[in-house]
Amino acid sequence: MLVSAVLVLLFIFGPLAQTVFAPEKEIFLETLKDKDVLRSIGLSLFASGTAAIITLIFGTPLAYILARHRFHGKKLVESIIDLPIMIPHPVVGIALLTISGHNHPFGKFLLSLNISLMGTSIGIIAVMVFVGLPFFVNTVKAGIEGIPERLEKVSRSLGAGRGATFFRVLLPLSWRYLLVGMIMCMARALSEFGAIIIIAYHPMVAPVLMYERFTAYGLKYSQPVAVLLILVSLLFFLFLRIISQPKRISE
Repeated sequence: MLVSAVLVLLFIFGPLAQTVFAPEKEIFLETLKDKDVLRSIGLSLFASGTAAIITLIFGTPLAYILARHRFHGKKLVESIIDLPIMIPHPVVGIALLTISGHNHPFGKFLLSLNISLMGTSIGIIAVMVFVGLPFFVNTVKAGIEGIPERLEKVSRSLGAGRGATFFRVLLPLSWRYLLVGMIMCMARALSEFGAIIIIAYHPMVAPVLMYERFTAYGLKYSQPVAVLLILVSLLFFLFLRIISQPKRISE
């Protein structure tokens, strides 16, 4: 078991560590000052953070319904939610372009509001919401299922309505799962490439910029961008592990 565990860790850590230490110091420092790189990373963080907030607002009620209610077709709904995880990511981009086209009713509605997904930050955020929503909903759903339902019943028996119980009892008890779900959504959104490159090659998010640097200049100039993405992802998951660790109850 120890040998197997070490091999798995080496398989993951080895290539990443080699990538982190591969860039030349001068090129890496030059990349840190590159306005295009900083702009792309900033756009990635902004868009993924916005996507996480959107999933918090619209995904939390869905997670609650799935966690607390049984209904016909529930398995189908859960399967639909998981679809963005399973389908090839370029399909996501094509699907979003399909419904936002000039000949689609929803596309006409967006155009009437002067909203365009193609080649815009809005399109990037839409892609990130699409791919990150399953991670948020599944995380929050599992968290709510672990909260005793009797607490809600007690609140209702004391005269609180469904809304008051939801906001005053359930949400305070599930804040940790909401935060973890947002981080999972943001981390997944931050790494998206296949769908974004179809929806919006420009403005460039960090993965698209890294791809362009690789195709144009090779490993030498794409590695520093990869290093920055690795470090950002590592910080995300370190934060995730810290906040998701249950508090110890002193005896």
